[in-house]
Amino acid sequence: MKELIFVGSSKEDLLEFPDEVQDETGYALYLEQMGDKPPKSKILKGFGNANVREIVDNDSSGTYRTVYTVEKPEFVFVLHAFQKKSKSGIATPQQEINKVKARLKEVDVLYNELKEEGHGKKDKVRKKLR
Repeated sequence: MKELIFVGSSKEDLLEFPDEVQDETGYALYLEQMGDKPPKSKILKGFGNANVREIVDNDSSGTYRTVYTVEKPEFVFVLHAFQKKSKSGIATPQQEINKVKARLKEVDVLYNELKEEGHGKKDKVRKKLR
């Protein structure tokens, strides 16, 4: 089973979602940890490969997106969670894309530290991202 790691404020942001959306997203992330492709997950366009994905869920209060990467084989890194507020179009707003790009860079640093320090020091490394 892959380890799930939240980057930046992604966990706190996800916990702001409605309960049903949190449940659906959590289950989709669990499937990804188990090596399955969640039905509600799709490739996030503009990142050049299938390793940056998003879970899209809707409820009566709006559309919610959770972006994650499976670039590193032993981990699922949750990069960003947000409510899409734009009333026009389905494209992800540029400010959200910029946040994902910045957090992808953080993942590279974190992953290298995890490899260098060993898995026994994950908590120490994770604290650096908060």
